[in-house]
Amino acid sequence: MMKGILFLTTLFVANFAKKTFERNQVLRITAKDEAQISLLKELSEQEHLELDFWREPIHESLPVDVHVPFHSLQDVRAFLGNNQIQYDVMIMDVQDLLDDEEREMVKNCSSPKSTDDFVYSAYHNLNEIDSFIDMLVAENGNLVSKIVIGRSYEKRSLNVLKFSTGANRPGIWIDTGIHSREWVTQASGTWFAKKIVKDYKRDPVLTDILNNYDIFLEIVTNPDGFAYTHNRVSLKDRMWRKTRKLNPGSRCVGVDPNRNWDAGFGGAGSSGKPCSQTYRGPRANSEREVKAIVDFVKSHGKLKAFVSIHSYSQMLLYPYGYTHTPAKDNDELNELAEKTVSALQSLYNTQYRFGSIITTIYQASGGTIDWTYNQGIKYSYTFELRDTGRYGFLLPANQIVPTAEETWLALMTIMKHTRKNPY
Repeated sequence: MMKGILFLTTLFVANFAKKTFERNQVLRITAKDEAQISLLKELSEQEHLELDFWREPIHESLPVDVHVPFHSLQDVRAFLGNNQIQYDVMIMDVQDLLDDEEREMVKNCSSPKSTDDFVYSAYHNLNEIDSFIDMLVAENGNLVSKIVIGRSYEKRSLNVLKFSTGANRPGIWIDTGIHSREWVTQASGTWFAKKIVKDYKRDPVLTDILNNYDIFLEIVTNPDGFAYTHNRVSLKDRMWRKTRKLNPGSRCVGVDPNRNWDAGFGGAGSSGKPCSQTYRGPRANSEREVKAIVDFVKSHGKLKAFVSIHSYSQMLLYPYGYTHTPAKDNDELNELAEKTVSALQSLYNTQYRFGSIITTIYQASGGTIDWTYNQGIKYSYTFELRDTGRYGFLLPANQIVPTAEETWLALMTIMKHTRKNPY
């Protein structure tokens, strides 16, 4: 009898410990002019509403997507109606999508004996991805090794896969999952890793790249945040974006690791408020997850391409985000971006926009690829993967492999160009 009571208690705690998003909605707002954008910016400052802007109010040419808690829906709708701001409901009930996602994860839960058995069409938690990394290294020790470039705020290993066929090679860097809730990126990262080991010595283009360059792949760039989106023991929040670092003097936790780099740090497009989703932190490189990559890039000294992969919006972006001054290699970066999105589109006809960050999406200071470009890494790009908003950060698992497949064609285009254009 006692065991039965304990089981029910455990089940109750597991079900109610996680943050619920029942009857929360995601609204797509279409501002018609700068006056309405200003109103939306004022709305975003109302902390009591607990709004989560998936797409910030920047300018009227881009829709604004906002996740609205149920308790704030009436106030937000009234605000939009009173100001004659148009909106549509993009996601009717966020919890419904989360429930679907969790059922899929439970259905595909397994303990693969090899990376051939790993389910690439499912979302996986941090322990499962770490196990995948170790299996991949064990199976392909002549090509793959694991480098621990540092420790996160919560002391987790910052694991990087190194694909190498020789010493003293220039390098190409790819990272996924710097924003923890962007699960399709970490899932794509595992697919990329397997694709590299499968195609080496089979695909002549990839083989040529790996015979001359090392590839570095950090699949879970923000492990504390990612673990928090999955955590079933304490409160979990599937929509968590930032790191999990405590902010002294604030009840709010975490820093946006894509606003924490020393490139226009503290400028427009980042926030000095710890409760903001774009909180930049107290200083550049304050986040261990960022500082570890900074130290790696500087110590390596020969990275020639740097690709940071996010979701969502279907965009390929290059520097700059913090300044309107074009990058000195703007023409080449733009030409390569055009070829890259064309290659991506060739598989499933997924259409991407491309351009510099500041002209294509919005001004953003303290971003990854602005810093890497300023370090002399010419081919610095950011992807925003599927989709354009129907599911946003909650992309169904059946889109993981198609997303990874088409993105791989894009990555190969960038890597091949890097190989053919040494500098």
